[in-house]
Parts: sequence; C-alpha cells; structure tokens
Amino acid sequence: VQLQASGGGLVQPGGSLRLSCAASGFIFRYYTIAWFRQAPGKEREGVSCISGSGSLYYVDSVRGRFTISRDNANNTVYLQMNSLKPDDTAVYYCAATSHFSCPSPLKVGNYDYWGQGTEVTISS
Repeated sequence: VQLQASGGGLVQPGGSLRLSCAASGFIFRYYTIAWFRQAPGKEREGVSCISGSGSLYYVDSVRGRFTISRDNANNTVYLQMNSLKPDDTAVYYCAATSHFSCPSPLKVGNYDYWGQGTEVTISS
C-alpha cells in the first residue's frame, strides 16, 4: 500500500495550490481518503475527507476555501486550496481507511495508511 502526496509549495496569502494524493496497492474505490495537516508545534488535524461513494466533509476552518475530489479511474484524490492563509501553513498528509466512511470523525487513529506529507507554506 502506498500513498504519495504532492503539490505543496510556497505561496502568498490569497493564493492557491492543488495537492494530489496518488494511491496504489489497494482497491481505491472502497476507501475513504482524507487530508490531514500538521503545523509546527501542533498536533495533526483533519482537514477534509471523501468516501468511495463521494460523500464529503470539511473542517470549519477550510470550508468554502478548499475542495476535495477523487478520480477513481486514476486512484488519485485532490485537494484544491484557494484563498490560502498563513494559518494554513503545515505539512499536509493524505490517509486512507476502509473502516470509516465520510463524514466520520477525522481522527488520526481512524486511518490505516498514510502518505509521506507535502509541505505548504503561506507567506508574503
């Protein structure tokens, strides 16, 4: 099982980024995929999730700015991030679970497989 997160970078406040999570080694369409983030000195927190059937959830701090989507044909989940703020600065991780749908609580312990993270820095 492998999850490969990419797309991070340095952008100015108000800018946009699109993160990708490429998956392999499991039946992708049966899994809920989530994005988590971890800012320096803080705990890892859930950001958004999407179930195999397409149910969505966003944490309040990103709702209306971030959009999660998935391409089951290409085993990839995307996180489009718009109107980025300095508080969005973090390492972003994608994670997968077959045991929980979305929206279920975005808890680190609910997810079995994790990508390596991609760094997002919002700064002028």
